[in-house]
Amino acid sequence: MVINLTNTTYENSFQLNHQTYRFADIAEFLAQHQVDVDKFPYTIRILLEAAVRRHNHNQSQGDELTALVHWDDQHDADVAYKPERVILQDFTGVPALVDLAAMRDAIAKKGGDVQAINPEVPVDLVIDHSVQVDRSGDDTAFAFNVQKEFERNHERYTFLKWAQNSFDNLTVIPPDTGIIHQVNLERLATVVMTKQQSDGSFEAFPDTLVGTDSHTTMINGLGVLGWGVGGIEAEASMLGENSFMPIPKVVGVKLTGRLAAGVTATDLALTLTNLLRQHQVVGKFVEFYGEGLDHLPLAYRATVANMAPEYGATCGFFPIDRQTLDYLKLTDRPAALIELVEQYAHQNHLFYESGQDDQRQYSEYETLDLGTVESSVAGPNRPQDLVKLAQMPQQFDDRRDMPAYPVMVNEQSFELRPGSLGIAAITSCTNTSNPQVLLAAALVAKRAVELGLKVPAYVKTSFAPGSRVVMEYLKAAGLQQYLDEIGFNLVGYGCTTCIGNSGQLLEELQSRLSADAYPIAAVESGNRNFEGRVNPLVKDTYLASPPLVVVYALAGTCDIDLTTEPVGTGRDGQPVYMKDLWPSDDLIADLTRQYLSPKQFSENYQQIFQQNETWNQLEAPTSATYDWDTASTYIASPPFFETADQQPEEIQGIRVLAKVGDSITTDHISPAGFIGSKTPAGKYLQDHGIAVRDFNSYGSRRGNHEVMMRGTLANIRLKNELAPGTTGGFTTYLPTNEPTTIFEASREYLHDQTPLLILAGKDYGMGSSRDWAAKGVKLLGVKVIIAESFERIHRSNLAMMGIIPLEYLPGETAATIGLDGTETYTIQLDKQIAHVTATTATRQVKFDTRVRFDTPIDWTYYEHGGILPLIVDDKLNA
Repeated sequence: MVINLTNTTYENSFQLNHQTYRFADIAEFLAQHQVDVDKFPYTIRILLEAAVRRHNHNQSQGDELTALVHWDDQHDADVAYKPERVILQDFTGVPALVDLAAMRDAIAKKGGDVQAINPEVPVDLVIDHSVQVDRSGDDTAFAFNVQKEFERNHERYTFLKWAQNSFDNLTVIPPDTGIIHQVNLERLATVVMTKQQSDGSFEAFPDTLVGTDSHTTMINGLGVLGWGVGGIEAEASMLGENSFMPIPKVVGVKLTGRLAAGVTATDLALTLTNLLRQHQVVGKFVEFYGEGLDHLPLAYRATVANMAPEYGATCGFFPIDRQTLDYLKLTDRPAALIELVEQYAHQNHLFYESGQDDQRQYSEYETLDLGTVESSVAGPNRPQDLVKLAQMPQQFDDRRDMPAYPVMVNEQSFELRPGSLGIAAITSCTNTSNPQVLLAAALVAKRAVELGLKVPAYVKTSFAPGSRVVMEYLKAAGLQQYLDEIGFNLVGYGCTTCIGNSGQLLEELQSRLSADAYPIAAVESGNRNFEGRVNPLVKDTYLASPPLVVVYALAGTCDIDLTTEPVGTGRDGQPVYMKDLWPSDDLIADLTRQYLSPKQFSENYQQIFQQNETWNQLEAPTSATYDWDTASTYIASPPFFETADQQPEEIQGIRVLAKVGDSITTDHISPAGFIGSKTPAGKYLQDHGIAVRDFNSYGSRRGNHEVMMRGTLANIRLKNELAPGTTGGFTTYLPTNEPTTIFEASREYLHDQTPLLILAGKDYGMGSSRDWAAKGVKLLGVKVIIAESFERIHRSNLAMMGIIPLEYLPGETAATIGLDGTETYTIQLDKQIAHVTATTATRQVKFDTRVRFDTPIDWTYYEHGGILPLIVDDKLNA
C-alpha cells in the first residue's frame, strides 16, 4: 500500500521559555495512517522523524514514508540517512580531508568553483589517534610522549591546520584533549538540535551523526542515533549527499534486574557482546529496554553502546530517559538545552517510559538478567570470546609444557611463562568514560600500595584516559598518586594501546622477544584485541575492566584464577587475594558523589582551544587549495577522481591475489600500527630517505596512498592460502608460480592488465571502519571480493570504491565448491546475481553468488568507478 500524502504537512509546535519550537510530528503522521506510534522502536521513530521532516520540506526520498510505516515488513526497502553532523578522528579524518582537498583540485582543473567542496553540516575532528606510549611508568611520560607526537606528526598537523583554515563548518579539536567518543559524549552531543526558521521560530529535531570510527555508537548511550562509517561515506555526508540503507531489523534487548556487587560496566558490555554475537545482530539495530535500565547509569550505557561493532550491530541504542537528563546535568550542559531535550522528547514520543514496553514491537527479541553477569574478560583475540575469571588458566593449558623464558629487566631476573604480561593498559574511551570503573581501579591501586604489592618490572603499564576530566576527579579524590606508585602514570589523552599505539615493550623484553619469540600476553581496558593489534610481539590480548587490568598487572600474568589464587604476597609475607583489593560499590558511589562535579566538565571544555600551546603556535597556510609537497611521505594527492568510462558487466581473466579464512579484520587488510623495515611500505619509506626510527605508523601515514597501498594486506598475522607456510603480506604470482609479496604481485598483474580477486570466509572486513581497507585493495587492482559474509561498514566501503562484493549462496563456500585460488575467473553481473566461472587447466566449475550492492545507489557508485568521482561530477553539474 502506497500512502497518499498529497500536500499534507505533519508539523506541531510547543512553547518553551517564550520561544516557539516546531517539529515533525511522527505521532500525527502515523495516526493519520492508522498506526500507533507506541508500537514503533525508538530507533525507527528517529528514522521516521527525519523522513517526515524531509516531506514537510518537500525533500522526500521516494516511497520511504510508506516503507517506514510498515518498517518490519519492508527490510528490502531503502531509506535515506542524512545525519545532522559528522565526527572524525585524525587517522581516518586526515585521508577524508585529503580527499576533499583533491576534490577541490579536480573541480579547479575543470573550471569549477572550488568552494563547492565544503562541509554542509557541522564537522568535528578530534586529534586522538596519534599519541604513542613511547614512555610510561613515570611522571615524565606524558610530556615526553606529547613531544614525540608533535615531532612525528608535524606535517599531518600542519595539513589539519590548513583544513581548519580553509573549510567551512570544520572544527579541529587539538591533540592531547581527549578521545573522540568521550569528547562527543561529554560535550559535543546535544541530543536535540534546532534551526531558526524565517518566521523567527525554531525547528527542533534529534541530534544524529555518523563518524569515521566504528565506536561512534558510544553516543547511542545518550539517546543519540549514530554509527561508524568509512571515511568515504563520511565525505559524502559532509558534502550533503544522502546515504541509503535498507530498513534495518531491530533487535529488542530487554534488561531486567540489576548488576551484582563488584560487577562492572565492562563485565556487562563483554557479556552482551558475547550474547549478541551469538544472536547474530550484524547489520541490525539493537535497542535496549526494560526495568534494568533504571539501574544503569549513563556511563554504563555508553560502555555497552561503544561495543556495538564488537557484537556486530549498526547501533546499540538506549532511548532518552531520566538518566539522559541526569548526565546532561552532570556534564554541565546549558539548562535551556536540558529543558529543550526533555520537552521535545516528550512532545515527539522519543522519551522512554518503561511502563510502555509491552506495546512496542521489535523484529527479534533477546533478554538478559543483569544479576547473572559475572566478572569476566574477553580474548585472546576476539572481543566476543567471553572468559570467566575462574576459566582463565584453561586458556594456557595447551602450552603448559613450554619451557620457561628467562629475561632480565631493570637488572632483575624473571622466568616468564605463557600468559606472562608484556602490557597492562588502562586505555580507551570505552571504559575511561566511566568514573565508577576508574575510581575502582585507583582504589585497587591504593590497597595494593598499602599491602606492599608491586607490578613486576617486565610489565609495561600505562594510563591513557579519554578526557582531562578524569585526572581532575582522581586527583581531587587523592587517588591518582596510587596509580602512579604502581606504574599507571598518565601517558597521554588519546587512544594509545587500544588502537595499537602501545609503543615498544620494555627495552629488555622487546629486544629479547624480537630475537626469540615467545607467547606473552597483554591485558587492556579497550574494545578490540585482534591478533597483532596491540603489539606485534604480543600473542594473546585480553579485554578487561580497569580494576581487573590493575589486578592482572600486579599478578604479572593472565594465567591465574583470580577467584582462588593469590595475586601476590604482601609485605607481611601473607598472600593477597583479589577480594582483599576490590573496593565496595558503596565506597565507589560515595567517592563519585564527593569528587565528580559539573564544574570539572565545563571548565575543562572551556579551555580545550587554549591549553595546547604547541598546536596554537603551529603555522599553516590559508589557501583555498592545498599546495601538495611531492616529496612528502605523509600527505599526497590521491588518484581516485577520474570517472570510469564504463564499468563492465562481465570481467574476464581474473586471478586471485589472496585466499583468506574467516574473521579477516580491517586490521589484517589495512594495518594501523607497526611498519616493518622489510615490507614494501618500509622499503618505500627508506627509498625516500626515511630512517626506520622515523617510520611512525601506518595509521599516521593514511594521507599518503603510496604507503597505504603497499601496506594493504601486509599485516604480519595475515595468512594467505596462496602462500602456504608464511604469515604476512605474501602471495604467489600465479602465471609463473613465483612466491612474492602481495604488493609486488599486484604490480605484475597491473602490468599484465589482469583484474584481481580476493576469496574470503565469514565476516570479511570486521573491525574498525577503515576506508583504506577498501581504497588499498582498489589501488592493488582488486575488482571483486567473494566472501561467505561481509561486515556492514566494510561492505559499504567496498561498494563506494566501485569494488564488487559477492557473497556465496547459502550452504556454499570456497571449500564446498572446490576453489583453491589458482583458478582463472570470469564474472558476469546479472542484477543481484553474479554468474562465476572458475577455470584451471584440468577443470571448470560454475556457480552463482549474490551481489551485495544492497541499495540502488551502490550500482551508481560502481558505474562511476566509485563515489568520489561521482561527487566531483555532481558538484560540477550542480
